[in-house]
Amino acid sequence: MRHGDTDWWPNQLKLDILDQNASHVSPLDEEFDYADEFEELDLEAVKADLEELMTSSQDWWPADYGHYGPLFIRMAWHSAGTYRTIDGRGGATGGRQRLPPLNSWPDNVNLDKARRLLWPVKQKYGKQLSWADLIVLAGNVALESMGFETFGFAGGREDAFEPDDAVDWGPEGEFESMSEDRFDEDGDLKEPLGNTVMGLIYVNPEGPDGEPDVEGSAKNIRQAFSRMAMNDEETAALIAGGHTFGKVHGADSGDNLGPEPDAAPIDQQGLGWENEFGEGKGPDTITSGIEGPWTQAPVQWDMGYVDNLLDHDWTSVKGPGGAWQWEPVGDELEMSVPDVEGAPDSVTPMMLTTDIALKHDPDYRAVLERFQEDPQAFQQAFAKAWYKLIHRDMGPPSRFLGPEVPEETMIWQDPIPDATYDLIGEAEIEELESAILDSELSRSQLVKTAWASASTYRDSDKRGGANGARIRLEPQRSWEVNEPAELDAVLDTLEEIQTSFNDSRSTEVRVSLADLIVLGGNVAIEQAAADAGHDVDVPFEPGRTDATQEQTDVDSFEALKPRVDGFRNYFGGEHDLPAEELLVDKADLLDLTPPEMTALVGGMRALDANYQNSDLGVFTDEPGTLTNDFFETLLDVSNEWEAVSEDEQTFELRDRETGEVEWTASRVDLIFGSNARLRAISEVYGSDDGEEEFVEDFVEVWTKVMQHDRYDLD
Repeated sequence: MRHGDTDWWPNQLKLDILDQNASHVSPLDEEFDYADEFEELDLEAVKADLEELMTSSQDWWPADYGHYGPLFIRMAWHSAGTYRTIDGRGGATGGRQRLPPLNSWPDNVNLDKARRLLWPVKQKYGKQLSWADLIVLAGNVALESMGFETFGFAGGREDAFEPDDAVDWGPEGEFESMSEDRFDEDGDLKEPLGNTVMGLIYVNPEGPDGEPDVEGSAKNIRQAFSRMAMNDEETAALIAGGHTFGKVHGADSGDNLGPEPDAAPIDQQGLGWENEFGEGKGPDTITSGIEGPWTQAPVQWDMGYVDNLLDHDWTSVKGPGGAWQWEPVGDELEMSVPDVEGAPDSVTPMMLTTDIALKHDPDYRAVLERFQEDPQAFQQAFAKAWYKLIHRDMGPPSRFLGPEVPEETMIWQDPIPDATYDLIGEAEIEELESAILDSELSRSQLVKTAWASASTYRDSDKRGGANGARIRLEPQRSWEVNEPAELDAVLDTLEEIQTSFNDSRSTEVRVSLADLIVLGGNVAIEQAAADAGHDVDVPFEPGRTDATQEQTDVDSFEALKPRVDGFRNYFGGEHDLPAEELLVDKADLLDLTPPEMTALVGGMRALDANYQNSDLGVFTDEPGTLTNDFFETLLDVSNEWEAVSEDEQTFELRDRETGEVEWTASRVDLIFGSNARLRAISEVYGSDDGEEEFVEDFVEVWTKVMQHDRYDLD
């Protein structure tokens, strides 16, 4: 067995997730533009091919009831449903359901067959249609082919070609396990987890710990779906709408199934879960271990699920697969559903514990009863919830592609108004820069405000960023990390500059506060570099606009609040992971490489941009000047560091000869001298000839962060 560095030194800081941001692992050319390719796609032709596939049952994997629709809905749902709001990771973008670990999750049993059924379509359209888009589109077409009117579809999801190692799926070492470490002392899911059981998308369909506990199941459902930004109505609509179609498969015990795709023999060619029960397919299929359909018409949109659930009593039983499921009390529904081809003539509907939980929970039940009284409301609620499910990780609608993108923008899409004025040009930019420099705002204040605004961006789900200037709105304006009192003073001054400038115009040229905030940070950096002897021009592109409070979902934006921001040396509350690991996590969400992370930290310290202007890591006698002093001090062998807090979060640098304290630092600061890879980068910047390289790299990565959400510049 060959060992790597992490085998020899398991506690070593891992930078792999940042390496992913630097590497090009796609077989497609680096200049490949998927958006351009998708715009050339004949979407109607693709949908026609998918429509034909829906009812073209294949002998090697027969379609239940002659229709693949329910299978493709499950595939699309399980692709998108991994999304969680807390860190924006997961979701359908990347098409990672075809990669480990998701391709081998027990909740995705037999979805490998669904993707193989789609291969001829993918093969036909090649680069114009990503797997990520195709998986979601197949789910949409499946719904439409069974009589449901969807809300729309947007393309634009690029394919990934490696797993996302940044996603924390949970602490358990085995699938379908649920350890105490997944929950806090109050029984709530620990952040950033979204699923209550390792290897399942949401919750155990049998109930918590595999027991038919409807109350506990309702609690798990609410937690898991809220982590996906779904409220009670959306949750009930999604479950009821999804379970209107198809069936679950548990013809016998899962002991009949072979290993998952990533553990299967090479001759299986990426397929897994080989089934030794009966024919291994059709009526003998084993997936969840639960057996049966929900409704009398499993491939038709109707009210069958809601009516069956609410109008009948149900009792828990062990099904043929040995799993807990629910059967109707009495004989009214007995043998009322045609079974799949090759099985007996008819079967009785069933329900999952998660279904019964909706009926017994008063809030979920109220939603279902309203749906039953108003089927149109049910249809609309499911359509919008499904659309949200499959698009939640795509960011703003300006990124959405194709002819089926709805005109309506939803609040969960973080709407930003279009500019109704002419943008500032070079002359106006110079005038505004002068006004900023003439104000009483310090470089530190300008840099910190611009950073606080832009660094909310998450590349995982394309949310946040400086556009919209939501730093001036709730909840961001009150976040502790943003130092509300100081932020208010900065914003008041910038708003005065904005008002004065806009009121003085005889033309339609205007400046947004969003642009002014970024421009302020840029001006501060240019001045800081000049004082260090470097003439730099920080790129600035106007075009940001200002969102309103009404366009801002306060609860949804709360998920973007930094619990930790190592770039500002801010560490709020208690955390399970070391500060340096949390820095790397933040850097990954900002799509940074190890050198970019290093340059940013060194620059932020030089610019005196720490939370509450603490001295941690500000290794310079000239704070606010863009020097490489941070790296020079860190690498100076004449000094030694000593922990001054029991938790080893804070350190003092002492002169080896005199013992005098020279500087203080955090773990985040010291990691750039401790970790071998980060030290190697720091040595480039800390060399006598390294300052110019450092300043150039800092300006480049600063600009990258400031423009992360400028999709109009792509």
